[in-house]
Amino acid sequence: MTKSELRNFLNDKYVQYNNFDFIEEDPIKIPHSYSKIEDVEISGLFASILAWGNRKSIIKNATNLMERMDNSPFDFITNFQESDLTVFTDFKHRTFNAQDCTTFAFALQKIYKQHKTLGNCFSKLFKEHNTQQEALHHFKKVFFENAYADRSTKHLPDPLKGSASKRVCMYFRWMTRKDENGVDLGIWNDLIPTAKLHLPLDVHTSNVGRSLGLLTRKQNDWKAVSEITSKLSKLDPNDPTKYDFALFGLGVNEGFK
Repeated sequence: MTKSELRNFLNDKYVQYNNFDFIEEDPIKIPHSYSKIEDVEISGLFASILAWGNRKSIIKNATNLMERMDNSPFDFITNFQESDLTVFTDFKHRTFNAQDCTTFAFALQKIYKQHKTLGNCFSKLFKEHNTQQEALHHFKKVFFENAYADRSTKHLPDPLKGSASKRVCMYFRWMTRKDENGVDLGIWNDLIPTAKLHLPLDVHTSNVGRSLGLLTRKQNDWKAVSEITSKLSKLDPNDPTKYDFALFGLGVNEGFK
């Protein structure tokens, strides 16, 4: 396949899968339930952190977590007292448990007091460190400073240590990308350039990427993320992560090999 043919093929698949039918069965459904920017940010972060395993289970547990915060996550995060955190008792999604909910609640409360929004925090980090890899590394340091429970740090992987950081990259796609189809929420579109985003690399996107010659590296790590994103940037320099829809759809819905 020539570069032009590959671009046309992936653009067609992007159009095919980037539509509102995608939302209902994807964790992005959770932040789509809100209109207030801060609620979208917080619900989206939790939904993305929980996004591993069966998608129905992810959506069910993320919905349950929002219900425990009275479906007003921003109000809960900014106003909770320690005694209020009993709402998280017995919550669990795979290895993310009540203690992790508490850690994230304290960390987010601090972020919102300092920066007003998560978007402002990330925009500042991008301006200071320029790349998404560096921004995520430094965000993790800020987020878990004086952490309630050290065990929770594993839920925000560090790309500088080689992690593909798939779920956080997906979160950035949700919050930053903006197009006429409205699947991605785009609330940070004026804060962070889409050209700087990296592909959320998972087993589906990586396998399809290798089949299409977009990825040669065997491990699904940050070097692989950088490689495939670099090649996708040649197809669309301003919006490489839009092809996540195409690669994911090809893998999950079409079994493309």
